[in-house]
Amino acid sequence: MTIKIMLADDQALVRAGFRLILQTQDDMEVIAEAGDGSDAVRMFQAMTPDVVLMDIRMPVLDGIAATREIVGADAPRPARVMILTTYDLDEYVYDALAAGASGFLLKDVPPEELIRGVRLVAAGDALLAPSVTRRLIAEFAGRPRRPSREQPPAAPLTGRELEVLGLVARGGSNAEIGRSLHLSENTIKTHLTHILDKLSLRDRVQAVIYAYENGIVEPGNPGN
Repeated sequence: MTIKIMLADDQALVRAGFRLILQTQDDMEVIAEAGDGSDAVRMFQAMTPDVVLMDIRMPVLDGIAATREIVGADAPRPARVMILTTYDLDEYVYDALAAGASGFLLKDVPPEELIRGVRLVAAGDALLAPSVTRRLIAEFAGRPRRPSREQPPAAPLTGRELEVLGLVARGGSNAEIGRSLHLSENTIKTHLTHILDKLSLRDRVQAVIYAYENGIVEPGNPGN
């Protein structure tokens, strides 16, 4: 199945570079390019690509606002937006993830990482590497919390699920969390699936944001 991709970046040279890389793959096709966030929203609604590679800093409408509109759009299939940024601690990355992005990549990633990232996001996974999670936490999690939802009383998290969520929020991979809790990686995946279902969260990215905004873990506190 071909992954249909839209590129949204105000630099034509950047778009051309990504297009050249992605078009080498038999299972990928770049079907649209946008030079600003407003065009990105319009093109998404018209063409409904599987994955949108979205720059943050663009004219007319920035990538955060565009991501929010695309994710909230009434599309035939779930929108998957991957943020592209020049700096791994871009001050807007956290807000972009909170707006519904499925992860982010640096613009200078090796071609194989870009390709891998597109496939992951297209498959419904969140591209948020543990090291990236830790940097985001260090930079942004000290902000005043903005509780966005309450844990459903009919489906509270178990003690083990709270442990897993806390370790996810601290940037642990499934394998690392499994070693820490002396559980298999598959068991951790199962716990994470239950957590997402109970809290009505889309993916790992939203779980990290939820944990910090709702005080399940605190920046600088090693405990859950």
